Amino acid sequence: MFSLSVDNAGDYLASHGFGGSRDIVALGGGVSNIVIAAATVHGRVVAKQALEKLRVEADWRSRPDRALREALALQEVAKILPPGRVPEVLLVDSENCIYAMRSAPPDSRDWKTLLLRGEVDPRVAAQAGEILGQIVHNTWLRPEWRARFGDQTVFDELRLDPYFRFTASRFPEFAAHLEKLIADCRDRAVALVHGDWSPKNLLVHGEQVTAIDFEVVHFGNPSFDTGFLINHLLLKSIHRPELAGAYEVCASEFWRAYDPRESWLWDATMAQLGGLLLARVAGKSPAEYLTGPQKVVAWRCAQAIVKTPPGSIREVWQCLC
Repeated sequence: MFSLSVDNAGDYLASHGFGGSRDIVALGGGVSNIVIAAATVHGRVVAKQALEKLRVEADWRSRPDRALREALALQEVAKILPPGRVPEVLLVDSENCIYAMRSAPPDSRDWKTLLLRGEVDPRVAAQAGEILGQIVHNTWLRPEWRARFGDQTVFDELRLDPYFRFTASRFPEFAAHLEKLIADCRDRAVALVHGDWSPKNLLVHGEQVTAIDFEVVHFGNPSFDTGFLINHLLLKSIHRPELAGAYEVCASEFWRAYDPRESWLWDATMAQLGGLLLARVAGKSPAEYLTGPQKVVAWRCAQAIVKTPPGSIREVWQCLC
């Protein structure tokens, strides 16, 4: 299989109708992808290829054809969201597990960067909730979405196993809680789940937010996504306690705009939150910005949430006291 790189991206894009490539650069891509951006005659594009072995110390692998599933998800989700909420797919290379999409506007910034540097805008949080809510409400119990995205293999490989099973193996006292979360992701499959609804995957440009990185998309339990986003805001409150109040407002705005229509989603979200917080301290993918003392705070907070699930966003943040 062809392996995409900065050195060969120009020729690769030209061979697929994107001639005149210039300003070719490697983007982050996280630990699991090769991501290349280039200016072409058709505008700026981003090409993405999934890695089989992730760039971490542990032996962490996943099937590379997940990139094709991601491209399909972007194409289908674009039909149920307002324009610009997800990137436009321009190319799908099934043989090499590569797809290309239109680049976000040049002034785009990922929400994680903005949050960490103190630019905490609850309007962005509201858009994050609104977009996610639209995805959930438009796919809820829809058999055609279950048929396309019901396979949870990649989600298991890249989320459930490194987050929950790995943490359970190290801390048996939380094994029952974490094993139940895994079962709930399978047994409460009711809507499309992004699987990485993180601030780093929400691009802010002007007044609009665009969601990216549908790598672990699947038809599953939507509380994983809501727990995931709230967990990130909680982690940032631990990292920058002087901004904890502002992050809490963001969490409240996110949940309000998400507009859950099933009462069980709150309790399920809190259960996921406790497990995800444990995993971001002790799993295979710990939050890289937490210091040693901050990890202690996060661990104690996770224990409190697992033991006594909060009944509101306010109660979640009270766990930090």
